[in-house]
Amino acid sequence: MTKYALSLAGLFFALAVNAQVGDPVIMTIGGKPVLRSEFEYSYNKNNTEGVIDRKTVEEYVELFANYKLKVAAAMEARYDTLSSFNEEYLEYRNQQVRPTLINEDDVEAQARKIHQATKDRIGPDGLIEPSHILLRLPQQADETTKQKVQQRADSIYKAIIGGADFEKMASQYSEDYGSAKDGGKIGQISRGQTLKEFEDAAFALKDGEVSRPVLSPVGYHVIKMMGHSEFAPYDSLREDIHRFIEARGIREAIINEKIETLARLRNVTNEEVMDLRADSLASIDPEMKYLFQEYHDGLLLYEICNREVWEKASNDEAGLNTYFKKNKKKYAWDSPRFKGIAYYTRDEKDIEAVRKSLKGVSFDKWAEVLRSTFNSDSVLRIRVEKGLFRKGDNSLVDRDVFGVDTVPAAKKDYPFCATFGKKLKSPKEMSDLRSQVVSDYQNAMEEKWLDVLRRKYPVVVNKDVVATVNKHK
Repeated sequence: MTKYALSLAGLFFALAVNAQVGDPVIMTIGGKPVLRSEFEYSYNKNNTEGVIDRKTVEEYVELFANYKLKVAAAMEARYDTLSSFNEEYLEYRNQQVRPTLINEDDVEAQARKIHQATKDRIGPDGLIEPSHILLRLPQQADETTKQKVQQRADSIYKAIIGGADFEKMASQYSEDYGSAKDGGKIGQISRGQTLKEFEDAAFALKDGEVSRPVLSPVGYHVIKMMGHSEFAPYDSLREDIHRFIEARGIREAIINEKIETLARLRNVTNEEVMDLRADSLASIDPEMKYLFQEYHDGLLLYEICNREVWEKASNDEAGLNTYFKKNKKKYAWDSPRFKGIAYYTRDEKDIEAVRKSLKGVSFDKWAEVLRSTFNSDSVLRIRVEKGLFRKGDNSLVDRDVFGVDTVPAAKKDYPFCATFGKKLKSPKEMSDLRSQVVSDYQNAMEEKWLDVLRRKYPVVVNKDVVATVNKHK
């Protein structure tokens, strides 16, 4: 038995417990009971206010029974043992389980850790807010260049000491163009965030003080200290830190850490921690229990319907054509259609060239022929709209095929236009309305399949219990 099967056993145990405490069986499918609470969960979820095709309880019984029949068939076919099914189910389930493993106290504890770690990184010197004027100096500069840059830096320093406005000087002379736009301001920094030579000089300044030119690997700095501050206390930063946690996905990291901690304490794997938590939730929370069941059954339903009906019908060309011929009257049109193309060309000669290229070619290959013949180069010679047109679908078709007195919509750079194809009073072949035929054929196959399933898994509905749906305490 797989780990997943063991986990699901907990869910079935929860179902059995419910049955013993006032949750009656509303129906059996092949002898297996379905509880009223599961039916109510599904009915109430799919028949909320605003649903266009709301069903009565009695109407929904039939739909729900069909749903459970398909799930029963999928279980017998052992689709629940497929690794792809298990992976997808557990992914859905765990999306619901993971958030329940932590609470706001866990997030608060992480927020305080982040605050303390930041405070420790900033250290006892706190934060400073320096501005600077940078004169760049290449590291391989010769002595003459160094002296010139140093002299310029000295001149700027003396001008500021003499009363020149620091911000204006920074805007005019600083070669740190990012901060120069803001009068030399670089924002708050702590130790370890920038060049050591710059930091040592900046941290030695008092508020409002201006440094003599300081040489660093990038050049000469004239620094002004705008202010000192301590790292803000936790309470003043709490909301910002919590927003940071959510924005950076740190909550997920907290959950991962909690799972690993629980796994170590219980001597189990991370996957088993998730299984145990899911079982626990299912045993105490009916909504969660049936949400898990919905994920489980929904994935099985998709898999078996795709294999038994949808994909099989879509690929059954012989069956589709036979179904179309037997039901041709069903697909009669109330008005003619035009099966063909409306096309626009740059050159008038291409009007006839298009027609010649399509003669004798099956309709489903027209698009490829036109692309390879006329639009294989970088310049598109033609613009084409292909389809099954009714009157009113296309102005060019309306004029040329249906005789409507209208002016076709023009296409820029494509002054010549025409149509090519056939006007049909009714569909001649299945491909003329393939999507509709496929849908109808799928429905017919599904009805036959459900007849087989009902014989294989008899459905017994307890009408007395149906009458109590949403009416009990």
